[in-house]
Amino acid sequence: MEFSIKSGSPEKQRSACVVVGVFEPRKLSAAAEVIDNAAHQFLSDILRRGDMEGKSGSCLLLHGVPGVEADRILLVGLGKEREFREKEYRTAVATAVRQLNETGGFDGTLYLTELAVKKRDVAWKIRQAALVVQETLYRFDRLKSKKEEVRRPLRKLTFCVTRRNELATAENALAEGLAIAAGMDLAKDLGNLPGNICTPSYLADQARQLAKSHALGVDILDRADMEKLGMHTLLSVARGSHEPPRFIVLRHSGGVSGAKPVVLVGKGITFDSGGISLKPGAEMDEMKYDMCGAASVLGTLKAAAMMKLPLNVVGVIPSTENMPGGAATKPGDVITSMSGQTVEILNTDAEGRLILCDALTYVERFDPECVVDIATLTGACVIALGHVATGLLANNDGLARELLDAGQDAYDRAWQMPLWDDYQEQLKSNFADMANIGGRPAGTITAACFLARFTDKYYWAHLDIAGTAWRSGKDKGATGRPVPLLSHFLMDRAKSAPKPVAKRKRG
Repeated sequence: MEFSIKSGSPEKQRSACVVVGVFEPRKLSAAAEVIDNAAHQFLSDILRRGDMEGKSGSCLLLHGVPGVEADRILLVGLGKEREFREKEYRTAVATAVRQLNETGGFDGTLYLTELAVKKRDVAWKIRQAALVVQETLYRFDRLKSKKEEVRRPLRKLTFCVTRRNELATAENALAEGLAIAAGMDLAKDLGNLPGNICTPSYLADQARQLAKSHALGVDILDRADMEKLGMHTLLSVARGSHEPPRFIVLRHSGGVSGAKPVVLVGKGITFDSGGISLKPGAEMDEMKYDMCGAASVLGTLKAAAMMKLPLNVVGVIPSTENMPGGAATKPGDVITSMSGQTVEILNTDAEGRLILCDALTYVERFDPECVVDIATLTGACVIALGHVATGLLANNDGLARELLDAGQDAYDRAWQMPLWDDYQEQLKSNFADMANIGGRPAGTITAACFLARFTDKYYWAHLDIAGTAWRSGKDKGATGRPVPLLSHFLMDRAKSAPKPVAKRKRG
């Protein structure tokens, strides 16, 4: 897909299709009014006849509109103007792109990016439009013998802005949006691959390819390396699987040399059977998505590299399968973590925290500015927040606020939950320093409390994406979240990061 930015009057655009909006009930947007005047109220007459009310998600394709250069005009319903917000804007763009891809025209020109969205500037609108376009057109069919083909797919899309002095801002926002979209596509592709393909070794290979194509540093640790480091909780999860575990480290060195990095840690369970604490068979196929935290780290590193963010970022991915077997960890086993703390395994299906805790100890060597881990960690988070918001817990309120604000700006929202010491009582064990579960009450919080015991040397936040990383049902598939949230978080951090000192010329 080719993208461009331009300004100019809609009736003068030579395009296969120009897209404008209609508010409910039957009110033309500013760009639509310009076309209507050029066409001698052609659009107004159609609306008066009741062909379109302007409901959100509706559209009407018009051919041969007089007074305009475009072959077609697409009217897109926007809903009520006073209720037009981020969600309605994204719905309008998605509706337009879906229809454009089915009309047979190779190119389209969108004037939806001129619409006023409360408290959102042109950069936000362009960035979001780019994301929505890529999300709408995304297909995962690489494993099908017969691909679904669009007869004449959309090949070029132009976003229009109101004023020429907005062009530079819009161009930059478009580049950012496309970078984030590329990161989301990578995360979705990895999440959608089945466990027999997307193994820990496959994730490691993807990290190597990403490093090669974007000049990132990469290190891959194998089982022997992990044993030397004392990552016994991570290795305890890997015992039941024939697939060898991998520990992946990626480095984007865009900031000042020696500046403390932001570290992202992604849970990489490429298939989670539950181990000895075997999961029910129904919907177990969806446990291929248990590596979406890892996928989001890879996707975010790709976005950061494409944007050339002036920031040092380290991505860390502990990866393994969680399978039953004769060598698998048993409920009641006691394991010593890399930190030296001991853990009683009461449920082998609470394995994500076991691989993450060793990773959270490992990242101390980077002397991080902050650490954010991302994991499909608890079903309890789905019960608490559904599939709308990501769960957020942190040992520093300033870091939590940054992530919440980034999520709002990215329209990839999170909700903070408490991390009070009161909940630590639930992790007490008679036989070890802690148990790996704390019972049914507050399951998302006690899981984060477990991780918090390994993060006392730096600012840390935990994102539980169990409800947001994928969707079930007829639209089953990975969502690419929280790549937008993380990308905006890094973009904001980059703005305040130390800048390199320019060298003085001798002379």
